[in-house]
Parts: sequence; C-alpha cells; structure tokens
Amino acid sequence: MVDYGLSPELRALRVQRRGDGGRVVQVTMLGPGKGNAMGPDFFRELPEVFAALDGDDSVRAVVIAGSGAHFCYGLDLTAMLGGLTAGGADDGGLAGARTAMLEKVRSLQRALDAVAGCRKPVAAAISGWCIGGGVDLAAACDVRYASADARFSVREVKVAIVADLGSLQRLPAIIGDGHLRELALTGKDIDAQRAEKIGLVNDVLPDQAATLAAAHAFADEAAANPPLVVQGVKEILDVARGPAVAAGLRYVAAWNAAFLPSHDLNEAVTAFVERRPPRYQGR
Repeated sequence: MVDYGLSPELRALRVQRRGDGGRVVQVTMLGPGKGNAMGPDFFRELPEVFAALDGDDSVRAVVIAGSGAHFCYGLDLTAMLGGLTAGGADDGGLAGARTAMLEKVRSLQRALDAVAGCRKPVAAAISGWCIGGGVDLAAACDVRYASADARFSVREVKVAIVADLGSLQRLPAIIGDGHLRELALTGKDIDAQRAEKIGLVNDVLPDQAATLAAAHAFADEAAANPPLVVQGVKEILDVARGPAVAAGLRYVAAWNAAFLPSHDLNEAVTAFVERRPPRYQGR
C-alpha cells in the first residue's frame, strides 16, 4: 500500500506499488458492488489519489483496473440519485438548484480530469463490463487494454442523461466522430473485438490476467524512459485538444444543470429500480 496520508482512509480505491523498483502504481477500484460502481467515495478519493501520484517523483506510470470480474458499471445511480435529480424546489429557488447542479457536475468532472491531467502515463486494464462512467474513466487514460470478454457501452442516453464526464469530449480523438455518435446516440453495447476495430482499445488479450499484464508491460516500458521527456510528450499531445475538452465539459455541465432534472430522468431511474422498460415522454 502506498501511504500518501490520504484522509479519510480509502474505501473505493486500493493503491499499490508494482513493477521494477516500485515505479509503477496500480489503482484498483473496489466498488461498492461487484461492478465497481462510481459512488461518492470514488469521486472524493480519485482526485486525491491522482494528485498524490502526480506529485510523487518516484512514480513513473499508473495502471487502473477493477476488482472482481468487471472494470466499472458506471455511476452508482442509487447513491448519486439525490445530486443528479435535484430540481427546482430548494431553499435557493430554481436558480439555486440549477447552480447546485452545475457545481455537482463540475465536481464529478474534476475527479476524472485528475486522471486525464496526470503527468504520468496511465493505462487502463479493462475486463468485463465498462459502462457509462467507466468509459469516461477509460477515455481519460492514455492507453486501454481489454480482455476478450470486455463489453463497452456509452449508456447515458438510455437513462435520460447527456454523458457529461468526458466521453463526448475525449473519445473523438480516440475513436473518431462517427463511431462516437453511433455509441452515444444509441447506447448500444459493443464487444472487445469491435472496440479494438474502432480504436477504443489498443489491444485485446485472452483473459483478465493477460490484460493486466499488458497494461503493466506498457507502464514498465514508459517508466523506463526519462520522466521529464515522458511528461513532455503528454503535455505536447494534450496542448491542442485540452482547451476543446475543457470547453466541451463546461458546456455539457451547463446543459445538464438546465435540462437534466426532468420527467424522463425520473422515469429512467424508476424503471431501472423496477426492472422494466422506461416510458419516455420528452419532458
């Protein structure tokens, strides 16, 4: 375990030194639940952890993985429901509610921005399901490796949400506009082979162990290079798209602050809980 004096004690993430000389750190998502859903603990801990890793000169590269069979089921809708469906009747009135919603979305975005902005190379090792916020997290990494059983879905549209944590901003540079529009407008699932074909993942490995090994092999190779040069490569690659990503994130935060609290969102969550198809009305 890496001790960075993080407080409170980590609940959603495990941080371990791995590899030659401990220069590679593995960050493992721990849940809650078997699909490592993203709840309040995750969003509080992720920026703290990556700020610490970014500031530690002994860390040269990072690997992100999920515990258990799956990478990430995405947002923990049950735990995050209150913040996501806050509407127009709080003590601050409609404007106060919209302002609170805007800040809520921006705080979630900043958690994943900490991954994308890390000066150390970050590799994602993806097995099983990678859904919604899991794709946002994977898109914030530098490279992605998948096991043959991996499945991906930009699924927010199916729960009446405009994806607002980075997929719509970062994936155009990874998979291209047309593939992203297909995934984001349908919410369809794709397998690892299709993900590799469109460039979402760098390589597909036979199983979870081989996938983690591939991510660590990349991390070890990157860690062996001059650290300032590696940081410079990341800086130069991000200089053009960084402002566009930031502008897109600000816009979608404002959009969802205005339109996310809706009948269709409440219907999506209710249908999810009741395990039935949603009945959307466009309001």
